[in-house]
Amino acid sequence: MKLESNASPRATAEIFLPVAGMTCASCVNRIERFLKKTPGVENATVNLATEIATIRYLPEVAGRAELAGAIEAAGYDLKAAPAGESGATRSLREAAEADAAERSGRANRLLLEAAVSIGVAVAIMIAMFWPQTSVPMTDVNRVILLPATFIQLWAGRRFYAAAWRAGRHGGLTMDTLVAIGTTAAWAYSVGVTLFPEAIHEAGLNPDTYFDSSTIILGLILLGRWLEARAKTQAAGAIRRLIGHQATSARLVRGADAADEVIGLEQVRPGDLLRVRPGDRIPVDGVVTEGASAVDEAMLTGEAMPVVKAPGDDVIGATLNTTGSFVFRATRVGADTALARIVALVEHAQGSKAPIQRLADRVSEIFVPAVLVIAVATFIVWFAFGAEPRLTLALTAFIGVVIVACPCAMGLATPTAIMAGTGRGAEAGILFRGGESLEMAHRVSVVVFDKTGTLTSGLPEVVAIEAADGVDPLELLDLAASLERGSEHPLGAAIVARANRDELGFRASTDFEAITGRGVTGTVDGRRVVVGTASLLAELGIATDGLDRPANVLAGTGRTIAWVAIDGRAAGVLAIADPIKPAAAAAVRELEQAGIEVWMITGDSVSAAETVAAAAGIDRARVMAEILPGEKAAAIERLQAGGRVVAMVGDGINDAPALARADVGIAIGSGADVAIEAAGVTLVGGDPRGVAAAIALSRATMATVRENLFWAFAYNILLIPVAMGVLVPIGLTLNPALAAAAMAMSSVAVVTNSLRLRRFDARPAAASGVIGSLVVEP
Repeated sequence: MKLESNASPRATAEIFLPVAGMTCASCVNRIERFLKKTPGVENATVNLATEIATIRYLPEVAGRAELAGAIEAAGYDLKAAPAGESGATRSLREAAEADAAERSGRANRLLLEAAVSIGVAVAIMIAMFWPQTSVPMTDVNRVILLPATFIQLWAGRRFYAAAWRAGRHGGLTMDTLVAIGTTAAWAYSVGVTLFPEAIHEAGLNPDTYFDSSTIILGLILLGRWLEARAKTQAAGAIRRLIGHQATSARLVRGADAADEVIGLEQVRPGDLLRVRPGDRIPVDGVVTEGASAVDEAMLTGEAMPVVKAPGDDVIGATLNTTGSFVFRATRVGADTALARIVALVEHAQGSKAPIQRLADRVSEIFVPAVLVIAVATFIVWFAFGAEPRLTLALTAFIGVVIVACPCAMGLATPTAIMAGTGRGAEAGILFRGGESLEMAHRVSVVVFDKTGTLTSGLPEVVAIEAADGVDPLELLDLAASLERGSEHPLGAAIVARANRDELGFRASTDFEAITGRGVTGTVDGRRVVVGTASLLAELGIATDGLDRPANVLAGTGRTIAWVAIDGRAAGVLAIADPIKPAAAAAVRELEQAGIEVWMITGDSVSAAETVAAAAGIDRARVMAEILPGEKAAAIERLQAGGRVVAMVGDGINDAPALARADVGIAIGSGADVAIEAAGVTLVGGDPRGVAAAIALSRATMATVRENLFWAFAYNILLIPVAMGVLVPIGLTLNPALAAAAMAMSSVAVVTNSLRLRRFDARPAAASGVIGSLVVEP
C-alpha cells in the first residue's frame, strides 16, 4: 500500500539580525557555518560591511531565540536594536538616526583609542631613542613599561575579547592574529625589562618592542576608524532616502474645522490629508481634491515634476511643488513605497554576491594557515638565522601575523554592493540582492514586453467600426458593460471610452475571461464576446464582413478587439497604446552596448511590428501573439546556447517569464511598482532604466574585481616580505609598517568602492556609457 502526502511545502520566513563583534571574513564564515547547522535554517548570509545576518528559516522549527543562540555559540553577540525590525516600532527617520548615533559612538571610541595609542607610541619612541648619557636603557624600559602595559590592556582589550570569544568555540579570526602578534612583542619586552640579567645570561638581545606593540594597536584602530567612516558613507544612500520622509501630516478635519498637524505615526489608512506648496507628501495615497505638480526625483530619478489630479496616486516623501491638494491615505508605516524601497535596499546591501564565495573559501582556512606560516617562520629564523636570531625571529613572526589580517578580503565585495545598490536606489533602480546585481552585468539579450514597457500602458479606443445594421454606441455599450468585469488593460480602455458617453453600465452575467484571448458573458440577455479574431473563429463566429476594415486599422499599429453579439460579428474596436518617448533611445543604448533587443507581446503581428519599428527593434526579433503562459518558454528558447537573458515586464502579468529569465526586470511607476516580482525593479516608467541598471551592474562588478585583486595581491606580496625573504638584500618589514599596511589595505578597498557614489545611475545618463563611470557635474 502506497501512502501519498498532500501536505503543502512549509512556508519560510526571513529575518535580519545585526551582529556585533565581526572584524574579518573569518568571522563571517564562522557565523554562517553555525547558523546553517541550526535546525530549521534553510540559508544564512552574513555581511561584514553592514554587520547584518540575513537568515531564511522555518518558523515552526526555529525562532529568533534559536537563531540568536547560534550566533552567540559562534562567539558573537546581537546588537540591541535590530535594524531590520526597527520600522515596526519606530519611524524610518528615528531608526536611521538611532543607527547613525550608534555608528558614531563606535567610531568615536575607535578614534579615541587610536589617538591615545599612537600618542603613547610616539612618546615611547622618543624615550627609547633619547641620548642615554645620563639614563640607562634599563631604567628607560621600566618607565615605559607602565604606559605600554596600559595601552596593551586598554586599547587591546577589544582584540583580546574577540579572540577569546572565537577561541572558546574553536575559532580563529583577525583579532586572534592581532592579539598574538602584539602580545608577543609586549610580553618579550616585559621579560627584558623585569629580568635583564636573565636575558644577558641567555645570550639574547635585550631590545624591547614596546613601541611596536603600541603603534601596531594604534594603527590598526586608526584603520578601523577610517574603515568605519567609509562604510558609513557607503551606507549613506538609505539615510539620504529616509531624509526625504516627512515628519508630520496635515489632517483634514472637515469643511468648517481647521486642519490638524499630527505626527506621521498617527496617520491611518483612509485619512484625508492636505499638502501645501513646498510640503513633503507624508504617506502614499490617492488625490481627491485639487491638483499640483509633484517632484518624484528622489524615488524615480526623473527630474521633471509629474502633474497630479484627482484619481492619481501620490507617493510618500515626494515633494509637492506649486499647487495644493487633498489626498486619501492608502498606505502608511511599513507599507509605504519608501518603506518598502528602504527594506529592499537593506536586503540587497545585506546580501552576498556569488563572486564573494571565492573570498569566503580562502578566508575560511586563511587565519589558521597564517598562524602555521608565522610559527614556521619563527622556528626557521631562530634555528638558522644570523644574530640576533631571536630579534629577527620575533620580528618576522609579528610581521606575518599582523600583515596577513584578512580584513580587505571580507570587505571587497559587500562594500561595493552597498555603494552600488545605494546609488541605484537614489535613481529608482532597485536590486533585490547581490545575485541579481552580479548577473545583470552579464546580460547579452534584453526582451521587452510591449504594453506598459515600451508603450505607455494606457491604451485608448481610437476608432469604432460597426457591422451593417449595428449602432456603434450600442456596440460600445454592450462591450464596455461586459469588460467592467475584466482587469485587462484593453478592457479598461474600452470602459474608459464608454464612460465619456455614460455608457457601459448594463448588468452582465456568466462572465468568463479566457487568458490572452478575450472575455465572454451575457449582457441584458444578449450573448457578447469581446476578444481576438482567433477566439471568434474558435467559437464558430464568422468575421468576413469586417475583415477589410479590421486589417486596415491593424496595419496602422492599432490593436483590434472584435465584438460579437448573439453569435454574429458586430464590429471592431481599434485600440492604440502610444509608444513611450524614451523607448527608441532605450533600445539604441542597449544595442550600442552590444546587447540584442527583442520584443514579446500577446498582441497581433501587425500591431507588434508597428511598435517595434517605432522603437528601432528589428522585425526578426519580434515575438507576437504569444500567450502569457508561453512567454516563459520563449525566454527559455532565447537562453539556448548560454545567452544571458533579461526580461523586462510589468512584474505581475509577466511573472512566469520574469522568473524564468536570468534577470527579471519589473518596470512600473510609483507606489504600484511590483518589487516582489523580479530581481531588479525600476521605480520609474522610463525604459532607459534598463540600460542604466546594466551600466551600474557593470561598474559595480568591475569595482568588486578590483577590490578582490588588490586584497589577494596584498597578502601574496607582503606575507613573503614579512617572512624575511628579502633579508638577504637588506629589506625587512617592520611590524609597525605591517600594521599600517594592513589597516590601509582595508581602507583602500572601501575607498575604491565609494567611487561608485559618483556613478550617474539616472536613466537619461546611460546613453553611450554602459560600463563606464560617469562623474556628475
